[in-house]
Parts: sequence; structure tokens; C-alpha cells
Amino acid sequence: MRHLRSICCMLTCTMLLVLGACSSFAPANEAARETASSARAATTVGIQPSAPAMQAICLLVPTIGINAVIEEVGPLANGDMATPTQRPWEDVGWYSQGPRPGARGSAVIDGHLDRPGGYPAVFWRLRDLHAGDPVVVLESDGKQLRLHVTHIALYPAQEAPLQDIFGNRSGIYLNLITCAGDWIPSEHQTTLRLVVYTTLG
Repeated sequence: MRHLRSICCMLTCTMLLVLGACSSFAPANEAARETASSARAATTVGIQPSAPAMQAICLLVPTIGINAVIEEVGPLANGDMATPTQRPWEDVGWYSQGPRPGARGSAVIDGHLDRPGGYPAVFWRLRDLHAGDPVVVLESDGKQLRLHVTHIALYPAQEAPLQDIFGNRSGIYLNLITCAGDWIPSEHQTTLRLVVYTTLG
């Protein structure tokens, strides 16, 4: 993991020379089940699976100084999307039961807004992004997936449009999510969710 973080830092420096959550989302598992079902069907009829896709290893958002290692996360027992565990305040989590970044559909990456004591975590400045700001995903083969912000939205915790966030398959999207609003001690969560929608190009 230390080697991976070094790669992220080195690739960030190279790119800049050339060139800027909460676990309370219940992902659209239907889309994930459809993907898994298709894969099983292909195996059953003897179709050879394609070569493994390159792994997304680092998220860069130059406008707000994000350079974060991407961990794979899945659903929690209650169906909510998990958050990173290796370095929970510095890393981000890609929902591995949905599309990978760069594949058709809505890839989703989450990250914490703050850490205990209210100190900033990886997505502290996510709210400062604007339409048109660049977002870059570095892959394990050194390639860069370049996206841009299309819009930003705030939703009440229980009213986030899961289909838009997890299930939109009309193009290639990457959605970044984190907490927002006031902390509710009795529920161990905040009142709002912040979603940054990005698309390829």
C-alpha cells in the first residue's frame, strides 16, 4: 500500500506539470445484480471472459487538492455503502458492485467529510467544486481517466435519488458522495448528502 501511495504522488506531480462520506447511501443493487447475472450467463454458455479491466488506484481532484488512494468497498450488512477502512480519513472508496470508473454506467466513490473532532477528511472541500472542474482517475497501467463536474446536489439523507447516483447507465459517469448538513447524534449521521456528478470528457 505504501508503494501504491508513492505511485499516486508521482503520477500527480507528472500530471500537474502537464496541466486540479457517509455510509448512509443504499446503492442500487439491482444494477449490480444485473451485471453479475450477465457474467454468470456468459460463463455458462462458454464465452471466454474479457481480459481484466485496469484497476483504478488513485482519485485526483486538482481544484481542491485531492490526491487519494482508491479502496474497493461493498455494501454493509444493512445495505448501505461502506466507507474506506485502510486509511478511512485519507482514502476514498469505490463501490465495487457497480461499474468501475470509465465503464458505462454510474461508478460511485465515497469519502468522509471530516474525522473525529470535526477535523477535515478527504472530501472536506468537495462542496467547493463547480461545473467544469476536472476530476481524474489514475489506473494501474498509468493511464488517466479524465472527467469533469456536471453539477452538484444536496439531498436530505433519506431522499437521495439512488437511481441517478448508482443506476444511470445512459453514459459514462463517476459520482462522488459525502456527508453534509448537521450531525444527528442519535442517528450517527448528518442531515444531508452531497453528490458531485461527473462525466467523461
